[in-house]
Amino acid sequence: MITDCQGNSLTGASPEAAALYDRAADAFLRYSGDPFALLDKAIEREPAFAMAHILRAYLFGVSTEPAGVLQVQKTITTLNQLPLNNREAAHCKALSLLSAGNWTAAATALDYLCAEYPHDLVALQCGHLMDFYRANARELRDRIARALPQWSAEIPGYSYLLGMYAFGLEECGDYGRAEKFGHGAIELEPFDCWAHHAVAHVLEMQDRADEGIRWMTEREPFWAASDNFFRVHNWWHCALYFLDRANNEQALALYDDAIRSERSDVALDLIDASALLWRLALLDCDIGERWQELAAAWRQHADGRTYPFNDWHAVMALLGAGHDADVETICNTIRATRDNEEETSRWAWHTGLPLIEGFVYFWRGDYQQCIDHLHPARYIANTFGGSHAQRDIIDWTLAEAAQRAGQRHLAEALASERLALKAHSIVNQRLLQRATGPAPDH
Repeated sequence: MITDCQGNSLTGASPEAAALYDRAADAFLRYSGDPFALLDKAIEREPAFAMAHILRAYLFGVSTEPAGVLQVQKTITTLNQLPLNNREAAHCKALSLLSAGNWTAAATALDYLCAEYPHDLVALQCGHLMDFYRANARELRDRIARALPQWSAEIPGYSYLLGMYAFGLEECGDYGRAEKFGHGAIELEPFDCWAHHAVAHVLEMQDRADEGIRWMTEREPFWAASDNFFRVHNWWHCALYFLDRANNEQALALYDDAIRSERSDVALDLIDASALLWRLALLDCDIGERWQELAAAWRQHADGRTYPFNDWHAVMALLGAGHDADVETICNTIRATRDNEEETSRWAWHTGLPLIEGFVYFWRGDYQQCIDHLHPARYIANTFGGSHAQRDIIDWTLAEAAQRAGQRHLAEALASERLALKAHSIVNQRLLQRATGPAPDH
């Protein structure tokens, strides 16, 4: 019986194809290299190699891009014609649910799969990513906690499990243990970008910006290689530290040199670009023509259907570029699909649209309407997409809206709230100074 390097049986594989599959899975977990090329070679050698097709489909499915959904659906058609063992059939079920926009059902299917096959690292990784895209902090932590007792350092890939657990702990606010597990993962695998990223989140949430800058720059060789899929997001984290230290020029330089230098059209990279430009715009930085380039890159991804977290970030760029008609198209699509049964449609209607509308009102200077939308939305925003660090843009925009609306009591309250979490942030300090200082001369 041919197995992967964690001991899971592989239907339709040969030893050579299995080796290619293991390398592809490692590239996926490490966020480096080209897992697609390796899987294509494995499938070329063994067209009936089920897990090679399955992992390739997951790579498309967790991209949150419309074109990726179509690729998953095509792969499911192929898998339905292949012999599958029970584990592989369970993967196929999860992929079907994912491609239909039912992320929670897909993640739950992987819960049961991982309980029976705790050494299925692909299932653990994909379930972890689904938990992230659903902003389900408890599952980010507990999915890994359920499997960890069945693992040891002797099993290949153990370090990746520690890195995933570190991020789950961080999103649950267990920062001390998160940092410990993150460092433990990196000691075993220095190129584990997810573990590095988990520690970056801890430093962000604990208001340790100077330490965060050192953490990123000193370890840059381990996460910033040209073939590293996660490098843009880690550069984004570095930019956040610079913003907290009021070094807007360095943050903008990172946007130009690291985040958008290659004009990536990957949705996850575009999210980081939109989120950084919006923050810089809140600080009255000169964005220039950057909005135009970014808005054009978003057009293939923002459809109002696939993943509303993406649509919300696309709208930031579209507003900056003055593409109001495109913004309205996204909003109308969300409104038209409000009664669809897909989970993503519910996310879009209940959470995505209020956030989008709040940001539209802010950009157009209707700060009271912005406050009315964002103040309640920030309490439901963790029902879809992103991390605490990513969703902070909601609270920051709300605080800025209160300042610009002249609601000094609310502005002071919101600034105080932010300072209670990050007292050393110069951004937060200045928000409070503006709220309590002399009234601006309008």
